Amino acid sequence: MLMKKIFQRFSEISAVVFIFGLLAAIIMFINLVTPVSFKENWKEVRIPEGSTYSKAISILQGEGIINDRFVLILLGRITMKDRRIRPGYYNLSSSMTPLEIFDQLINGKAIHFTITIPEGDTLEDIRAKLSELKLIDYESWKLTRDSIFLKSLDINAPSLEGYLFPDTYIFAKGTEPATILKTMVQRLRENFDPSMTKRIAELGMCENDVLTLASIIEKEAYLDEERAVISAVYHNRLKKSMRLQADPTAIYGVHTCLSCITRADLRRKTPYNTYVIDGLPPGPIACPGLKSIKAALNPAKVNYLYFVAKNDGSHYFSRTNAEHSQAVLIYRHSNENNSTRNDQETTDQTDNTRAN
Repeated sequence: MLMKKIFQRFSEISAVVFIFGLLAAIIMFINLVTPVSFKENWKEVRIPEGSTYSKAISILQGEGIINDRFVLILLGRITMKDRRIRPGYYNLSSSMTPLEIFDQLINGKAIHFTITIPEGDTLEDIRAKLSELKLIDYESWKLTRDSIFLKSLDINAPSLEGYLFPDTYIFAKGTEPATILKTMVQRLRENFDPSMTKRIAELGMCENDVLTLASIIEKEAYLDEERAVISAVYHNRLKKSMRLQADPTAIYGVHTCLSCITRADLRRKTPYNTYVIDGLPPGPIACPGLKSIKAALNPAKVNYLYFVAKNDGSHYFSRTNAEHSQAVLIYRHSNENNSTRNDQETTDQTDNTRAN
């Protein structure tokens, strides 16, 4: 009899708990599928980096997107997804159900921008693209030359020039500028496999040396098959303590028109102009792609010291200054578009060290 009463009492309690649980679930479901308003009043809501799930929900409540934060807090804990909040700007409306809002937050459906950085872009090119999307401003761009920031990324160079890997990126609106820059540098490091790192040491170079040389190759090469040969020319000149005399370095930070280069450009004293400095510049002059980086690490086994642009995007390579001078005379007449540049090349043969 006693056992029967106990079982009956347990059943009654279980029934009450079940009913209350069912009612709670129904109420929660109703709250999750019922929006604050049926008027579509859309607004961009910013969830800052470092925000907790609870903080994000409070921001939504403050913006009038939700009425009761409890149901979303509970949902986050039940699903164990309350630690997956992603920062950014979210396009939300009070006409959305809390369940739809939860999906937006947990799956990071913030406003995103896609930006493509092609090989050969300079810091200035990248700044313009990021600024156009309002992902970076004048003050935050100073990070690209901030010595403390560079040191935190283990970069021993004057700036981030050449360290922002050319690729396609997707950034959420509101992403911190430092995070954007770190992501692009990290993408570069991800492309350096152990064999490449080992090769840097074998050449007696450092990361900055390789990226600097690769950036010059990137600016000079049009055909992929010539990258390793152009690399060889510069490696050979470095070994002979000859100045690189690479045209792209002469105009770096001055202008970008390689076909408009003048004698004044070649003689201008800048830290990057390899017509007036010995060895490599202090840092890259553009962001090199993986092909140019690999070419810098693996120069072709040739003994060329010079090259001149032909009229089809390719180059003529020479071993001696005399051979190079003859090639310049030939291709000066065959490429009227580059007549000014080639004329300068002929004039500057007197030092017997011009590379291109």
